[in-house]
Amino acid sequence: MKYDFDAVIIGGGAAGLTASGIAANFGAKTMMIEKDRLGGDCTWTGCIPSKTLIKAASIVHQAKKSSRFGVDISIEDINLETLLKHVDDVRTEVYEDADRPEIYEEMGIEVVFGAASFKNQHIVEIQLENGTVREVTSKYFFICSGSSAFVPDISGLNDVDYLTNDSLFEINDIPDSVAIIGAGPIGCEMAQSFVRLGREVTVLDIEDRIMLKDDPELAAILRDSLEAEGVKFVLGSSIQKVDQKGAEITVHYEQKGVAGEVKCRALLMATGRRANVSDLNLKNAGINHSAKGIDVNDRCRTNLRHIYAAGDVTGRYQLTHMSEHMAKIAVTNALIKVPMKIDHKHVPWATFTDPELAHIGSSEEDLKRQGVDFETYRFPFSKIDRAITDGNTNGLIKIYAKKWSGKILGASVVGAHAGEIISEYALAMKNGVSLRDFADTIHPYPSYGLGARRAADQWYIRNQSETLVKWIKRIFRYRGEIPDYSDPNRIV
Repeated sequence: MKYDFDAVIIGGGAAGLTASGIAANFGAKTMMIEKDRLGGDCTWTGCIPSKTLIKAASIVHQAKKSSRFGVDISIEDINLETLLKHVDDVRTEVYEDADRPEIYEEMGIEVVFGAASFKNQHIVEIQLENGTVREVTSKYFFICSGSSAFVPDISGLNDVDYLTNDSLFEINDIPDSVAIIGAGPIGCEMAQSFVRLGREVTVLDIEDRIMLKDDPELAAILRDSLEAEGVKFVLGSSIQKVDQKGAEITVHYEQKGVAGEVKCRALLMATGRRANVSDLNLKNAGINHSAKGIDVNDRCRTNLRHIYAAGDVTGRYQLTHMSEHMAKIAVTNALIKVPMKIDHKHVPWATFTDPELAHIGSSEEDLKRQGVDFETYRFPFSKIDRAITDGNTNGLIKIYAKKWSGKILGASVVGAHAGEIISEYALAMKNGVSLRDFADTIHPYPSYGLGARRAADQWYIRNQSETLVKWIKRIFRYRGEIPDYSDPNRIV
């Protein structure tokens, strides 16, 4: 059969842009279909606008705390309309620099705007913006349609003017009181930013702690920091209903059998995301899927040999970097037959609160549950000189590794630049760099990266034995005191 295209990509977000670029680079005749704007969630409603808002709020916070650095910067007024205009300008700049259609058309990719759905496993229909329908065939299809904000079924919610991350960055003001349902990354990042901008913020969650996927000890450190700044948490609470009278919204909840309520002027639903599969007519093509997303194997292939899926739409990960990783896996397997699989063992993530919270590999709980023999090496930010100069001593590095070989099994970090620090451990784990190798690698002083190396130094410290030191002292006739090895958590 002669096909119209070698590769048709459905979706122009992080996965779709990556898949299209790689396909074109391999010489494939490529079409990318997007029903809204290229760039997807990351550019327009996720990473870029949220981190821009976080940066602006952090500048306000640093100004208010400037006296601790021996200077006094006063901020009398914050023009939120101007601030939110800046957020919009930044995401537009990113779009213009990296996502606009002309960039991909110059690669030879045909960019089409419209809603795609399968007519059968070989034909996709496109509802074009002008109301007409176009049918295309392709040797391979790559479904990269992403995800959208998931909103649970809560009594009264449909009658309330609530926000999600999809709508948050379209407003031109932030009301003086905000309730956030969901204490995950989005909820915590936005809660801190809103508080720093002078808003009253309450975060509610059904779980009894924040950041459920992260290390409990480190998540507790983050919670303490957020509470110290003014964020109120109502954890272990189930939402009973919400209602709105005029501009005031009331969230009714139950916590340990006791009813309570939170009144606010804005309600943000930060309750996760759901794969965009409902409008694709996947049944017409016979593609296996569920409400969680499209079923794919570790090569990102669906149950059909010529159809692949990558990114949020698979329900596996909701991380921009994993969307790009999966797109690379899918296109490489399909178009040039190089066998590649998703790297499940080395998936890092970071939440960009202050302090940041990041993780890579296995967690302490996972390793204990699996019965793996490992050691935990800890290093506090209070011993990182750069953190001291910057006033960022609130933080902790935890590394999980094999005792004798120093093989790194996982790492968790809470503290300034945790996202950058965890990248060092991601590189080490991917390339088999042990804690010994890590500790022997020269890092610049003073830097946060040096803190990552000093955490690895603890493997050396822990593996020193009192008996060995006594022999060294005797052989070389040294006269100093022998360190106290009785404390297994001794930090050097």
